[in-house]
Amino acid sequence: MIEIVSPGVMASLQDLGRPGWRNLGVGSSGAMDAFALRIGNMMVGNPQDLAGIEFTLGGFRLRFRCDTVFALTGADARATLDGVPVPAWWVRPARAGQVLSAQMAGRGMRSYLTVAGGIDVASVMGSRATDLKGGFGGLEGRALQPGDLLPVAVAEPPRIGPCGFGLDATRLDLLPAPEPEIRFIPAKEWDIHGPTLQERFLTSAWALQPDSNRMGYRLSGPEMRREKPLELLSHGILPGTIQLPPGGQPVIQLNDANTCGGYPKLGVVIEPDLTALAQVRLGAQLRFRAVSRDEALKARAVRETFIERLATRIALARDYSMRSGWNG
Repeated sequence: MIEIVSPGVMASLQDLGRPGWRNLGVGSSGAMDAFALRIGNMMVGNPQDLAGIEFTLGGFRLRFRCDTVFALTGADARATLDGVPVPAWWVRPARAGQVLSAQMAGRGMRSYLTVAGGIDVASVMGSRATDLKGGFGGLEGRALQPGDLLPVAVAEPPRIGPCGFGLDATRLDLLPAPEPEIRFIPAKEWDIHGPTLQERFLTSAWALQPDSNRMGYRLSGPEMRREKPLELLSHGILPGTIQLPPGGQPVIQLNDANTCGGYPKLGVVIEPDLTALAQVRLGAQLRFRAVSRDEALKARAVRETFIERLATRIALARDYSMRSGWNG
C-alpha cells in the first residue's frame, strides 16, 4: 500500500489512457506526459502501460506501507525519501514506513511516481486511468485526497543498488525547454483562416493561461478573431486539437476534453509534442510550427527509437548499480 499524506495541488492515478471509446463519448484520459510514465515504468521493471500517480507542480507527501522499488520521472519535484534527496528521473528502493516528500516543482509541471507492479486499482473499460470529468476509473473517479490508500500489485521488484540509479535529464534532453516549439499538423480548416491569421499564429508567442487544466489549455496572445464567424457542426476531436473559438484566442483540447466540438480548428499537436506541452508551466510561453503528416510520423518513429535505446541504458544502469553499489 501507498498512503497519500498530502496529494499537492492535483494528483490522480493514470496509465496510458482509455482509447477506443470516443464513439460513446468517453475520452482517453491517461497521463498527460505519457513519455514520463512509460520511462518510469521501465525503470521499475514494469510494462510501460501500468498505472502510476500523476502529481501537478509537486508539493506532495506520501508514505510507503510496503517494501518496493519506485521511480520519479517528469518535472523535478525536488523530492526526498526520509530527508535524502531523490532527483527527477531516478529509481531507488523504499522500505515500509519511509516517507517521500516533494517541494513545489523547480522545473516542469507534472511528476510521475511509478512502483514495481503498478498501482492495482480496478480496470474500467480496459484502463485504470482516472476520468475526472466522467467520475470513474482510478480511485473512485476522483483526484487523490489525504488518507487515501493505494494498493500496489504483488511483483518481483528489480534488483538494484541501495541508492538506485537515474537518467541524466540534461544529457538526454528530458527537461522542458523555456519556450518550447510545439509541432502541429494543420487542420482541414487551416486554409479557411487565411494567410493573415496563419502568419499571426505561427510567428507569435502564446502564453498558457492560469485556468488551463487536463481538459484543455487556454492560450493568450494577439487577437485571432475572424472577420466572418465560422460555425461548424459538432465533430470528433482528439487530444491535441487546437481550436479557435469566436473570442479569437486558441484552445488546445487535452486528455480529459470532450470527444466532440464545433469550433473551427487550426490543427492538431503531434503525439510526441503532447509530452512537452504537458510540462509547460502556467503563464509560460510557447510557439507553434506546422509540419506534414510524414514529418509527424517520422517524429513519432524517432521518439519510439529513443525509448528503445533508453531501455538498454536503463538495464545497464540497473546492473551497474547492483554490482558496484553505485550511489550516484
